[in-house]
Amino acid sequence: MFGNVVAAVAVLGCLGALFGALLAVASKIFEVKKDPREEAILSKLAGANCGGCGYPGCAGCAAAIVAGNAPVTACAPAGPDAAAAIAEIMGQTATVGEREVAFVRCNGGTAAAKRFEYVGVQDCTAATKVAAGPLDCEWGCLGLGSCVKACQFGAMSIGENGVAVVDEDKCTDCMACAAACPRKLIVSVPVSKKVRVMCLNQEKGKGAMTVCKNSCIGCGLCEKECKKDAIHVVNNIASIDYSKCINCKLCTKVCPRDAITPIATPEEKEKYKEIKKKAAEAKKKAAEVAAAKAAAPAKK
Repeated sequence: MFGNVVAAVAVLGCLGALFGALLAVASKIFEVKKDPREEAILSKLAGANCGGCGYPGCAGCAAAIVAGNAPVTACAPAGPDAAAAIAEIMGQTATVGEREVAFVRCNGGTAAAKRFEYVGVQDCTAATKVAAGPLDCEWGCLGLGSCVKACQFGAMSIGENGVAVVDEDKCTDCMACAAACPRKLIVSVPVSKKVRVMCLNQEKGKGAMTVCKNSCIGCGLCEKECKKDAIHVVNNIASIDYSKCINCKLCTKVCPRDAITPIATPEEKEKYKEIKKKAAEAKKKAAEVAAAKAAAPAKK
């Protein structure tokens, strides 16, 4: 009896050793060679696993960069210095432009009309499932903080007016907040460009005014005022071409809805109105003088 037990243990031991050896050989034969650059690149990434690059975590991003499927600047949170280091690892030159930050295109919040009070799960996507959301404006920020929860850098919060705001000093432009926003209100903008349209409502003037006190109404005054052709009304909403915008803020001074930041004060608007009035009077006077000279008989 004892001999049978010993024999059985010996057989199992031999089989275990055999299978262990086979697995060791198989692991060598079928080993997937990992590019050493992946680990080097991974060490330069932000390590937040935020998914802002579009890949499953930082390891996925590193693998995509090595495979040539993602640029060396794929990890926005890592910053330009890391992008330059990754480019060096890849034997490339990093083309790093101006730092960008997230921006919420809504200035509604307490100024937006509500259809009902939402008391469900504090999540923006969940709120949109209840009769399309509590706001009359289908483009309005719901203020329930889905973007705040998605941000791993503490750059998002809900402002006093109930609209999400971005702390630009903390923002890494990973855009995880944009992915979490069911209404797609969050865009990426150059940090130096402070003139921004705080609305995405695409209804025509009267409709936009009905649902929000601060909405853009597509009146086109900003477009007419811009000297650089940097702002245009498209789909009833003002949009800025940042390659042309010089932060002159003229558009902010003529916006009747205060939908463009930085919002001009009443005093600034009045002062600009006076400047325009004087310029128009001077232009009219110059035209009258020119016309009078043209009509006067030539001296012999």
